[in-house]
Amino acid sequence: MRRLAFRPLLGLWLIVAAALPATAATRSYALEAAGSSVAFSVAFGADTITGTMPVLRSDLKIDFANVAASRVAVDLDVTGAQASFPFASQAMKGPRVLDAAEFPQISFTSTAITRDGDTARIEGNLTVRGVTRPTVLTARLYRPAGSSPQDLDQLTVILDGALARSDFGATGWSDMVGDTVHLTITAQIRATT
Repeated sequence: MRRLAFRPLLGLWLIVAAALPATAATRSYALEAAGSSVAFSVAFGADTITGTMPVLRSDLKIDFANVAASRVAVDLDVTGAQASFPFASQAMKGPRVLDAAEFPQISFTSTAITRDGDTARIEGNLTVRGVTRPTVLTARLYRPAGSSPQDLDQLTVILDGALARSDFGATGWSDMVGDTVHLTITAQIRATT
C-alpha cells in the first residue's frame, strides 16, 4: 500500500460537504477486490501469526454531508482464510477456532458511524462462529493523489481494530496462541451511484 500516494480525506469532509449541493445523497461504493485485503495478526508464543481472509460481499454507503447516515456491511469467507504458518491455516479453520465447516462466514454490520478528528469511529456488530458481539473499528479514508476534493469516485479506506477471540468461542490452542486478534482492512472502493 503506497500511503504517500493518497491524500487523507476525513479531515477534508467539511470542505467536501460545503462543496456538495444541498441535495447530496448517500453514495454507494463497490469493493475492488484487486486492491483490497483483510489482514489479521495474533501472538503465537514469541512470534506472530499473520494472515488474510477474502471478502465475499460488501455493501458500502457513504454520506459525506452526514457521516452518521453512512453504513458498512461486509461478509468474509472463512473457508478461504490463509495464515503465515502452514499448519496454522488448517488449525484456524478447524472446529476449535473458527470452525469453517459449521460457520463459513464472518459478518460485520455497522450500527453507528461518527467522525473523530481525521478518522471515523465505526461501531457495529461482528458475528464469528454464530456469536454476535459489538465491535469498534477506526477508519481512515483517502483519495488518490492529484484528485480534486470533489472527486469522490475512487477511494481507499483503511480500517483498524482488535477483538478477543474468546468472546466468540474461538478458544482453541489458547495455551500457545494469544486471545487478541488485530485487524487491518484495506479496501479500494469505487462509486456505483
